Amino acid sequence: MAMVTVFQSFSPAEAQLIRSRLDAADFPVYVAHELSALSMDGYAQAVGGIAVQVPEEMAQDARALIATRDEPAA
Repeated sequence: MAMVTVFQSFSPAEAQLIRSRLDAADFPVYVAHELSALSMDGYAQAVGGIAVQVPEEMAQDARALIATRDEPAA
C-alpha cells in the first residue's frame, strides 16, 4: 500500500488536526517527519514540512475532506 502526501504543514498541531479529521472519517493516516521536526530545529523546513499521508487510492477523497475544513458549518 503506497502512501501519498495529502497535506503538509510546518505546524505539528495543524498536521495533527488534519490527521484527526481523516482518522475520524476512517482513513488510514500516517504523519511523517513530525517527531524529527519536534526534535531538531529547522528540520521541518528542510524536508518541506510535516506530511500527512494516506493510501494512494484514497488520496482524492482525503483531499476533498481536507478542502472542506475552511467551509462554514451549515
